[in-house]
Amino acid sequence: MNDLLDALAGHREMLRYTTRDLTDEQAGLRTTASELCLGGLIKHVTSVERTWAAFLLEGPSALGGVTDMTEEDRARRAEEFRMLPGETLAGVLDAYAEAARRTDEVVAGLPSLDVTHPLPDAPWTKPGTRWSARRTLLHIIGETAQHAGHADIIREALDGARSMG
Repeated sequence: MNDLLDALAGHREMLRYTTRDLTDEQAGLRTTASELCLGGLIKHVTSVERTWAAFLLEGPSALGGVTDMTEEDRARRAEEFRMLPGETLAGVLDAYAEAARRTDEVVAGLPSLDVTHPLPDAPWTKPGTRWSARRTLLHIIGETAQHAGHADIIREALDGARSMG
């Protein structure tokens, strides 16, 4: 368990590092053809951690159904990927730190990483699929690593700064 949490902590740090020395305005800029910005990526990964940590405790009810999403739900999800008026990079990073702390706390409190919950029905999930806490944690690690890579490209396009190399 500690190895997985350590790996997640490393990816979290790389994601946060991409925002070093930026203004709120810079954190909200799109620098590629993508809709993504650095602040929005942090917001999204914060949401990912909150949702999957809740899944570890509550099961599929924490995820909601993809087929049940309203236009309002879709709009709210799209806002995860943008810095909204009044949001600050410091606030976004603080929310991320709190979500990370909560995820670590939830994982550490589990009796075993073998505890499973069913996934809700979705077009990309086979009926009856169950994820263990270990598989869920690996998903969080993968999301964080993937978005840290996106963030590195966005930051390099913004001002030439890179996280590595």
